[in-house]
Amino acid sequence: MNYGERLKELREYSNDKRKITQKEIADILNISRRTYTCYELQDKIIPVKHLNDICNFFNISIDYLFELSSIKNYSNSSKKIDEIKSGNRLKEFRKEQNLTQVKLANILNTTFSNIAFYEKGRNLIATPFLYTICKKYNISADYLLGRIDSPKYLK
Repeated sequence: MNYGERLKELREYSNDKRKITQKEIADILNISRRTYTCYELQDKIIPVKHLNDICNFFNISIDYLFELSSIKNYSNSSKKIDEIKSGNRLKEFRKEQNLTQVKLANILNTTFSNIAFYEKGRNLIATPFLYTICKKYNISADYLLGRIDSPKYLK
């Protein structure tokens, strides 16, 4: 994944022309500054919940943060992630690609039970799995998480 530089860029060159500190972003996320620093350095993976909060704060799409798209934000974007919708969309995507839960799990190097939990909306998909799916299949992370209804696939 490559989001660390984009995080730093967003923080240092915000719209109000004032550099936002790592501490300020950490406070918004209710985490330590050190944890946020690890996100920028990519020493720790950002949980999807924090991805959503960061994207909402900067008014950007997850696709933009992940460098999957040059579109900074979608006009029809929701601020919330819908776990049930996300699970249904993951299942729909998997079936469109003719993938079983086991096969998708193998691609992601996880267990099929994790895939089942994601599809049932019990857990949000883990960030590295979300990124891998989106990058490999050109599907929008914002779409998979239920933040937007279109576009589904990125160019």
